[in-house]
Amino acid sequence: MQREEFVQQLWLDYVHQHPEVGGLRLWPVDAPVEYLALLTLNHGPFGMDALLPTLAHLGYRPRHRHAMADRGLLVSLLSPPDNGPWLVLGELQLGTLSRCPRERLEALVCQAPREDQRGQNLLCRGRPWPMPDWETYLALCQAHPLAGLLSINGPRMHHAGFDCGRLGQPIAVLDDQLRQAGLSGSSDRHHGIFPVSPLLDYRFYPTCSRRLAFAQGDEHRVELGGLALVQKEVSANQERAVELLLPHHTRCEVS
Repeated sequence: MQREEFVQQLWLDYVHQHPEVGGLRLWPVDAPVEYLALLTLNHGPFGMDALLPTLAHLGYRPRHRHAMADRGLLVSLLSPPDNGPWLVLGELQLGTLSRCPRERLEALVCQAPREDQRGQNLLCRGRPWPMPDWETYLALCQAHPLAGLLSINGPRMHHAGFDCGRLGQPIAVLDDQLRQAGLSGSSDRHHGIFPVSPLLDYRFYPTCSRRLAFAQGDEHRVELGGLALVQKEVSANQERAVELLLPHHTRCEVS
């Protein structure tokens, strides 16, 4: 698989889950995406250490790693060899969960077929393990919202981030246009998997909830992700907006 194919598969899976985003016509279809936020967990082939060599083969270079102990997350920023979207890969640390929810999530993940635990498309093939029942999902959400999300979504892209500077419109203008399109944004910097640095103006737009069939056949509506807008506070800074995305105090050395 080539990098362009990988990004295309990520995007196709994303717009399939979030058709509202695929249907937006507020900017050109080929407008640049600043970053793709993905979520996984530190378990076997789905862990960050197992995924990084594959992503390196596709041309992605680890640039920064951030540790967020209060969220049980490690986040790596990976840059492409061109001006394309960066990857922001968040990894939930199962050790931060208490024993019962950790064992429930591990038992679910271990049911993934062997053929779905290898290959270069682990992040864009959908949930590789069986759907949990509603009770298990609720218990995991109570233990950690990202544990619940992973149980029903698998390792996957959560949202796309767009830099308003690269789109050529101020964030206030795009925010108003997205509201008119039916997407209501939040400036809460703790939306969208990880906290966001005050160096960026930020809005996160959850997409409409989807009705999913759980293991016992019952259906429930759940939120699965969305899109984000970012805008640099200091336009003279030459760094990409994604490089300023995460709080500086969370940055740690890449081993």
